[in-house]
Amino acid sequence: MDSFPSNSSSPLELPSSSNGRVSGKSWKTARTATVRSRLPNGVKTKSWAARMEQTKRSLAIKKVEKELKDEKVAEVTREVTLERRRVAEEKHRLEEDKAKACFLMGARKAARIRRKAGRTKKING
Repeated sequence: MDSFPSNSSSPLELPSSSNGRVSGKSWKTARTATVRSRLPNGVKTKSWAARMEQTKRSLAIKKVEKELKDEKVAEVTREVTLERRRVAEEKHRLEEDKAKACFLMGARKAARIRRKAGRTKKING
């Protein structure tokens, strides 16, 4: 009467998976972990400790470079400040000489000296 053959044996064994179940769709492939091919080789191959050591070395190098750069900038700033101070002192000295000369001589001679001094860039800037 039954057109189907009765199978008195046990059901088919399916291989177990990590989740405890297997897809019944035979055309689906088993999923694996993603292969991250775009990562740099240093990240893929090196250990965490090696990468941290490399990071420490690069930070130490950057610190030394920054110190050297700061020293250089400080030296340049100091030289500029000294040069400006020298120029200001020279200008002040010339102004004092001019005032002293005007005080000791006549008006026409002082005007002549003023005109002559005006030709230099030291006083008129």
